[in-house]
Amino acid sequence: MDVSRNLKNALACLSYAKTYRSKERTIVSKFVYGEMFVGEIELSKIAVIGAGLMGTGIAQVVAGAGYPVHVQDISIDVLDRSKNKIDHQLKKLVNKQKLSEKDAKEVMDRIAFTVALRAAVEDADFIIEAVPEVLELKKKVFSEMEGIATSSAIFASNTSEHSIASIADATSRKERVIGTHWFFPPQIMKLIEVVVSPTTSQDTLETTIAFCKKLGKETVICKDAQGFITSRAISAMIAECLRIYQEGIASVEDIDKAMRLGFNHPIGPFQLTDMSGVDVVYHSLESLTKVYGDRFKPSEAMSELIKSKNFGQKTGKGFYDYRSR
Repeated sequence: MDVSRNLKNALACLSYAKTYRSKERTIVSKFVYGEMFVGEIELSKIAVIGAGLMGTGIAQVVAGAGYPVHVQDISIDVLDRSKNKIDHQLKKLVNKQKLSEKDAKEVMDRIAFTVALRAAVEDADFIIEAVPEVLELKKKVFSEMEGIATSSAIFASNTSEHSIASIADATSRKERVIGTHWFFPPQIMKLIEVVVSPTTSQDTLETTIAFCKKLGKETVICKDAQGFITSRAISAMIAECLRIYQEGIASVEDIDKAMRLGFNHPIGPFQLTDMSGVDVVYHSLESLTKVYGDRFKPSEAMSELIKSKNFGQKTGKGFYDYRSR
């Protein structure tokens, strides 16, 4: 593997944007396509579409930063679980004396849960899509939002891999579509990967960067390429570890241990896959394989887990068995 070449490519990918930080704000001095920023837009109401693990965590962070937020999902059961999850997380913070009961109640009061897309997005300034990683589903959601949301609303996708330009094609506001790739769990992870397409406007990017900062998050800015920075990098590591296991070189447990202790990773690649969802990682690897070739191809062991619907922690079994834990 030509490591130096890959490193040069990675550095070249990041060289399009240079940032200067002042006490008051972050200013990106050179936009990906050579334009300068003109000013951020004030946000007053946020919507999160999709109440799964990511959408739930994102909503908690947004409400915790003081924003009213509407969480929308097509399933009442999913919404109930989302509400209970946030309530549970806030109570844990209260018990650890990291949050007062009054503040916890105020956070919950700022979150509204609904199955009605119109109720969530019709007066929202910034809409974060967090539905499953299926491109056609995301485009369908964006198309539906287009006919409801105000013309000034920004549409942000939490996709970890799909082209922002492709998603934006489902709308007539391509300049107001951007990627905001959060990391799990959103309440803890500090990074948001901001992805811009060739049509993303100056105001949209600056508003997004400022919004992320107000949420207490750090940002990196990336061009619209399959896998962006983080998904492409972590998927390459996971794919190689899958091959090491498939070839019988080491066990799942020892590969995870080697990566944790050898590289100071908080968890190993198989633990990460189980936590993220074997199905989610599998589909991500498949998508990357179509673009970059077999170096990202899922292993046979992973395919067997998909066939048996063992998707990791959420189903009780993946590369590890969680049923007796």
